[in-house]
Amino acid sequence: MKYFWSLTAAGLFMAASSFFLLKKTSKAEELTVDPVITTSGNPEELGKVKWLRDLDAGQAEAKKTGKPILILFQEVPGCSNCTRYGNTTLSHPLIVEAIETHFVPVCIYNNKDGKDAEALKRFGEPSWNNPVVRIVRADFQDIVLRMPNFRSSLPLVNGMRRALDLIGQETPRYLELLEEELTAREAGLQVATFSMYCFWTGEGAFGALPGVIETQPGYQDGKEVVKIWYDPAVTSKAELEQQTRPKNFTACAKNEGFRTDSEPKYYLAQTDYRFIPMTTLQACRANSLVGNRKIPDEVLSPRQLSLLKEIRLDQGKKRENMIGKPM
Repeated sequence: MKYFWSLTAAGLFMAASSFFLLKKTSKAEELTVDPVITTSGNPEELGKVKWLRDLDAGQAEAKKTGKPILILFQEVPGCSNCTRYGNTTLSHPLIVEAIETHFVPVCIYNNKDGKDAEALKRFGEPSWNNPVVRIVRADFQDIVLRMPNFRSSLPLVNGMRRALDLIGQETPRYLELLEEELTAREAGLQVATFSMYCFWTGEGAFGALPGVIETQPGYQDGKEVVKIWYDPAVTSKAELEQQTRPKNFTACAKNEGFRTDSEPKYYLAQTDYRFIPMTTLQACRANSLVGNRKIPDEVLSPRQLSLLKEIRLDQGKKRENMIGKPM
């Protein structure tokens, strides 16, 4: 019994000590911020980007590397707008890659004291607010306009592309394609269906045409057809018909009754590229390039190409075909 009470007393003492230490740590945390958050430690509001959590550290890194600073002002823990932005825009693989490669990512919590509050004051940002992104030089001067629109990924992608243009840095092809696709989808795509002697050939041909965002091979009215989604701001059904008439493609009068084929992006599907997650526009362009006996690396990002190298080094590993899967 004495042994039991001695253990109990010791346990109470340790619990009290732990409580004291926790309270002390909590108070200290009000005055400091972690210098960096790794992806695994991110709250969902921050997505999958590896953020610096100190503005001064971000400025030092920008001066060292010559990269602009991409600042996220975010509420953590935050509302549904904040978590949605983190789980969508800030978790998109190509957006994450662009941020981490071409910018110095810094996150400022807009609902904390200490250095976070100081950073808010410096930039005149409100506290307890929806997500806001700013891209600035090392002297904290804006390169592009402040981005308060968190409802889609397009403003951030467009802002990154414009920032790179303004500092004289070439925009990577994968980011251009992502901006093109997001712009077209946000404005609204139109649909057309074309018949041809072979939908593998048809899908390859349409996938290379400007304005075509997505293609799907299949059957309609007993014919092999390709259904396409295109940007009406760039092309039209009439233009697409004119461009493909020499190949004996014929525009269908309707889009109804379409049945999808089980082997989309046939050319791409015969290669190791089928294991790489891509956007629909990337897949269109890559499939077309392969069909023309060209290497499609130009439309992929460095991280996608790194994955391709890993795939080729380990051919025995079972992998999922990513064609048609959302990125």
